[in-house]
Amino acid sequence: KVLPGTPLQHSSFKTQDTRHKARNTNTNITITTNMNLYPDIVHENDLSPDAFGDEVDEACNAIYKACKGWGTDEKGLIKALASQNGEQRTKIAMRYEEIYDQNLSKLVKSEVGGDLGKALYYLSCKPHEAEAKMIHHACKGLGTNELVLYPIVIGRTNAEIDILKKTYFNMYSKDLGGVLASELSGALEQIIFNCLQGVEEEYDPEYHNEEKVKEDVDIIYACGQGKFGTDEKNFFKKLCALPPEHLKNVNLAYAEEHGYTLLKAVEEELSGTVQDAALFMLGMKLKPYETVAALIKKACAGFGTNELLLTTCLIRYAEIMPDVDIAHIEKYEKSVRDRVKDETRGKFETVLLEIIDTAILG
Repeated sequence: KVLPGTPLQHSSFKTQDTRHKARNTNTNITITTNMNLYPDIVHENDLSPDAFGDEVDEACNAIYKACKGWGTDEKGLIKALASQNGEQRTKIAMRYEEIYDQNLSKLVKSEVGGDLGKALYYLSCKPHEAEAKMIHHACKGLGTNELVLYPIVIGRTNAEIDILKKTYFNMYSKDLGGVLASELSGALEQIIFNCLQGVEEEYDPEYHNEEKVKEDVDIIYACGQGKFGTDEKNFFKKLCALPPEHLKNVNLAYAEEHGYTLLKAVEEELSGTVQDAALFMLGMKLKPYETVAALIKKACAGFGTNELLLTTCLIRYAEIMPDVDIAHIEKYEKSVRDRVKDETRGKFETVLLEIIDTAILG
């Protein structure tokens, strides 16, 4: 069984009408369509921008200086990499190799280890390539790091799933679907399989009308609470396909007819990591900022911090961190920065706080 992800030829990617947000303060639900995590330069597949700019060259020079000679100036490296947004990091990764004829991520990997090294390594990559490497690392060795893996694949726009699959193949000469099929099994494989299709429907108010809402409520109920045992294949297929605006209406209608929201239905029907992944998928469609805030909290919950999950979250969601921080404060009465400060120490703390400050303050 092989999941889709066959490599295609490069094409020019465009974001679909950037981001559209509508916050309902009464229900505390934020509906976000086409919420891309990659910067425009990645979507446009612009591998040779007309000008990198003085700031990019200055960052490249600072990185070179921090790594030159005996020993590494880790503080200088943190400042040069963690103080950049996604577009700047993309340009720095390209420009550094142009100037110094050396791959930046390989250089950083050779200079710094541990949790700090992982954070700087991902920051030294273009955002889509960083995610491909995160997936590769999550599947490496004995067992799969499912908690790092599923948030990368679930809750993404069709365009970014397409970019991610092509990027993974270009980097590792392996089909991402095939790799994940060999790593996962059962219901978790089913939900990942459906998310990798990149087939979320484009919202059309004429098509996604009240009749369609009723139809989808009936289909979802028949796959779950309306039968003995959950038809996970069709349950996940339907939920993955519904656009956020329509899913909001389906969720309200489902609760009115059956006495459960879809989130509650998932809690009743599923368990373990599969439940977590399904709730994450619904959350990223219905209340994405609160969902990411909860994932950051989860990385810090219990005995000890999940440093890898925390690192990947802060880097991956930097583009939407201002909204995530607001949701985090509303839900937990503390900022993301304060949570990270409570959970981490030393230069690892420094790099994560720099990422947060850059994302929120600019």
